[in-house]
Amino acid sequence: MHHQKKYFLAALLLPFQVILMQLLSQRPQWIEHYYSNGIYPYISRFFRFIFGWIPFSIGDVLGLFLLFIFFKSLYKLIKNRFKGSLPKLVKFTAFLSAIYFCFYAFWGLNYFREPLAKNLDLEQASYTTEELVSTTKLIIEELNKIHLQITKNDSIQLVIPYSSREIYKLAPNGYKKLSKTFPQLDYQTASIKSSIVSLFQSYNGTSGYLNPIIGEAQVNYMIPKTSLPSTTCHEMAHQIGWAAENDANFVGFLASIANDDLYFKYSGYRMAYNYCIGQVYRRDKELGKEIAKTVNKGIYKDYKASYLHWKQFKNPIEPYLKKGYNSYLKANNQSNGIQSYSYVVDLLIAYFKKKNS
Repeated sequence: MHHQKKYFLAALLLPFQVILMQLLSQRPQWIEHYYSNGIYPYISRFFRFIFGWIPFSIGDVLGLFLLFIFFKSLYKLIKNRFKGSLPKLVKFTAFLSAIYFCFYAFWGLNYFREPLAKNLDLEQASYTTEELVSTTKLIIEELNKIHLQITKNDSIQLVIPYSSREIYKLAPNGYKKLSKTFPQLDYQTASIKSSIVSLFQSYNGTSGYLNPIIGEAQVNYMIPKTSLPSTTCHEMAHQIGWAAENDANFVGFLASIANDDLYFKYSGYRMAYNYCIGQVYRRDKELGKEIAKTVNKGIYKDYKASYLHWKQFKNPIEPYLKKGYNSYLKANNQSNGIQSYSYVVDLLIAYFKKKNS
């Protein structure tokens, strides 16, 4: 009876937590000052220190275990024809209440912080097609140059010679160098791991995720190797408190190109070009085709290999999983859902405009 009271009280806290989050979401300055730049850095470093040294994904193991418990309990409930279902429902709601609290207390409040552009003093605004084209050409110039430095031939497909673990070890170097320009993007105490459920991630079309409870950056090690450095840096951006996907994309880009390793630079500019040319095609398809012709042939061989890689994982369930993720993003201050990823173009244009001025 005593335990049931505890479960009931914990379950009762869930709606109050939801209301509290709605109120806090309207206070980005408060979140920025007291949480994102206040207690969160200590929380994140603590969890990375505790779990970072373990060679496998603790978060994935814990998630799979909880999933097993859930389906086992559900099976028993159905088998017993839903006898005693009310106490179990209360217990389950209490568990959800605890998860909800941990999610926002340990990381999720970063969804409601002030935009990255303000933090980095970038003038993010609506951009013209001319500005988009100009930025895309600058990125192509760098991408072609790095590709040629590595391959010595503009028609050869680039192959990254590192293992995923070697990439994880190299990734913090970019953040270390980046922090000299942007101290607020400092990254300490690495906790980057290959996800145990990488095959599942491949089938649902994702490259990685952050475990918000214990702070591990989970990377899908099965993705094309040329995407792995920028993807790793993207997940690390989430770890230092940039929850919005466009912000994490941009920080990941900065950390990739700040890295002294040419393969990281290539991966960063490759990702940036992919988003920019996509927006050019949306505005003017013929112009997009003309610009695409200026990209080294070897780079497009790399893109084709990536396309074929992801094509093998296409399945009828993926769109529904993406709809669920889209709803999750919209519920957490990203009104454009999955399209938020492509909003990195605004930041890229603002960055290159400021850099060139």
